[in-house]
Amino acid sequence: MASPDPSGGTAIPSTAALSDAMDRIGLECAAIGILPLDDHHRFAGPAFTVEYAPLRPGSAGTVGDYIDDVEPGSVVVLDNGGRLDCTVWGGILTSVASARGVAATVIDGVCRDSAESARLGYPVFTRGRTMRTGKDRVEAVSIQTPVHLAGLRVEPGDMIVGDADGVVVVPADRWPQVLEQARQIERAEAEIERATAGGEPLADARQRLGYHGLQRGNE
Repeated sequence: MASPDPSGGTAIPSTAALSDAMDRIGLECAAIGILPLDDHHRFAGPAFTVEYAPLRPGSAGTVGDYIDDVEPGSVVVLDNGGRLDCTVWGGILTSVASARGVAATVIDGVCRDSAESARLGYPVFTRGRTMRTGKDRVEAVSIQTPVHLAGLRVEPGDMIVGDADGVVVVPADRWPQVLEQARQIERAEAEIERATAGGEPLADARQRLGYHGLQRGNE
């Protein structure tokens, strides 16, 4: 199932189709290990980035005051270095983000207060969950600068898409190309399903539609 298109156009393809399209142009896009709290949650939107680091001695740094600056439709991307021992997102942030119309939150790390995400239907994609706060353990050290998500570089404004299979990151300048190629892949897959339902052998349908070529590098 496709995600809503933040541009208001045709629905955005699945992460599987987008990943195949990125393979075709030779770019990695899969944020491996970052998965939804709820497999029914889907989203797409431009990245609003926040980087965390261990709290410095004597620092009074915070973990979440940036949320008032996030535009509706944006995806909050939190780089906590993959830490599993403390959170950088919880129930208050979920409540505020949901009320502001933020599209989703994606964390290279963990969250807490998962029940609030379920109650509000707010998408949170993460490496896991724990109850242990990040306060006095980590602090936000940069906002709207390049960060990393499961080893992928994410620039503010890059397109982030998530569904039951996980999260993909598409550079903003590549988005139109990747979007069109992913839609080609999904159209071919839909035609293959129709053809095989009508009795055509799968191998024949794939060959006729050039399916494998849609997923192989062309650059």
